[in-house]
Amino acid sequence: MRKGRIELGDVTPHNIKQLKLLNQVVFPVSYNDKFYKDVLEAGELAKLAYYNDMVVGGVCCRVDVQEGQRRLYIMTLGCLAPYRRLGIGTKMLEHVLNFVEKEGNFNSIFLHVQVNNDGALDFYKKFGFEVVETKQHYYKRIEPADAHVLQKTLLRS
Repeated sequence: MRKGRIELGDVTPHNIKQLKLLNQVVFPVSYNDKFYKDVLEAGELAKLAYYNDMVVGGVCCRVDVQEGQRRLYIMTLGCLAPYRRLGIGTKMLEHVLNFVEKEGNFNSIFLHVQVNNDGALDFYKKFGFEVVETKQHYYKRIEPADAHVLQKTLLRS
């Protein structure tokens, strides 16, 4: 596949169905209507990725505040299999990293990755994420059910 144009676009009521379909194909877990309702209000924290004007990926995050720490949680970041390794995931993650840098007051970014997802683990480690814990039985209906928690520390508290 020749190098194409990669662009990020907003998630709107007009294209949210595309995000739903994409997530159904890419992820082994399903997301409920509330997830998508929240995504519509996420602004810069939810983006669709286009490759030559076709939706091929998406990223959805939310701000998580716990014990006085502001953290960004990456709920989903995924790309259709034939379009992996073209820089689409990188473009989405760089968008997220730029967002937290601009905002300035985030302690860390974190996400869950299924323990057998080596591709995702390698991808995030390239960007300075590290496995900080492993949660047993994190996933309900998929095997393996365990998830690594990956985190990139931004501010030392």
